[in-house]
Amino acid sequence: MLVCHTIKEIRDFVHQARSRGLSVGFVPTMGYFHEGHLTLMRRAKEACDVVVVSIFVNPLQFGPREDYDRYPRDLDRDVSLAREVGVDAIFHPSVEEMYPPGFATYVDVEGLTECLCGLSRPGHFRGVATVVTKLFNIVRPDRAFFGQKDAQQALVIRRMVEDLNMDLEIVTVPTVREDDGLAMSSRNVYLSPEERRAAAVLPRSLEAARRAYEAGERDADRLVELVRSMIAAEPRAEIDYVELRSVPDLQPVSRLEGPALLALAVRFGSTRLIDNVVLGSPDGVL
Repeated sequence: MLVCHTIKEIRDFVHQARSRGLSVGFVPTMGYFHEGHLTLMRRAKEACDVVVVSIFVNPLQFGPREDYDRYPRDLDRDVSLAREVGVDAIFHPSVEEMYPPGFATYVDVEGLTECLCGLSRPGHFRGVATVVTKLFNIVRPDRAFFGQKDAQQALVIRRMVEDLNMDLEIVTVPTVREDDGLAMSSRNVYLSPEERRAAAVLPRSLEAARRAYEAGERDADRLVELVRSMIAAEPRAEIDYVELRSVPDLQPVSRLEGPALLALAVRFGSTRLIDNVVLGSPDGVL
C-alpha cells in the first residue's frame, strides 16, 4: 500500500491505475479509523478495482471553539488498519499542501447547509464542500463513499456533485453501530464512561421513533417529541437539535408523506454526537 503526502504523488498513482483501465473508489476521511470507516473501504473494494483513502483533518470545517487541535490522530494505526482491508493508497497531505499561501476559493452549497448542523456550526459545510471538491479534483474517482451517520453531509455532497457536473457517483453506506446501538464515531473516544453509557439513549430514541412510524404515526411533531422526551430524561444529555426534514431537500415537514430524515445532535459533556434515521425509505438509506 502506498502512502502519499503530496498531490503529485497521489495523482501519479491514480494516473497509473487509470492507464491500466482500472476503476477508482475513494473514501475521504479525517482518520482515526473505526469499523465505520473500514466498512466504507470494504464497500469501495467490492465496487472498484483500486481504492484510495484520504486522511486529512480539515481546519476549514472546524469552528473557532471546536475540537480541531484535539481531534484524535494516529497515522500509523490508520495505515495498518487500511492495509488490512486492502486499501491501495492513502493520501495524507499537510494543511499547507491543501491550502497553500494565497488560497482564496471556497465552495458554498446553499439551502441544504442552513439547517441542522449547518445552523449549529456556521461555516462547517463551506469547509466540507471546499475540501471535498479539492479531493475529488485531485483523485478523480469513479465512486466516492460516505456514511449515513453524516446524512446532511452526504446530501450536501450529492447536491454539489450534481450542480457542478462532477463525473462520479456518490454512494451512501448504512451507519455502523456499537453493540448498544451508538453510532461509531471518532469522537466517541472523548466520552467518559458515564457519558458513554448515557449516549446509548440516542439510538434508543431513534429506534422508538422508527417503531412509531412503522405503527402508523405520521405527525412530525409527535415523532420529534418522542425522541426529545427520551433524550431529555437523560441528565447527562444536552440537546442541540432534534428535527424531521424531507429528503433530499431538507425542508421542514409537518406530516410525513415521503422519505424524511429524523436527525439529532446532542452533547454529552464537551462531546457533540450526531445520529439519524431515515423514515419512509425502503432500505433506510438516503
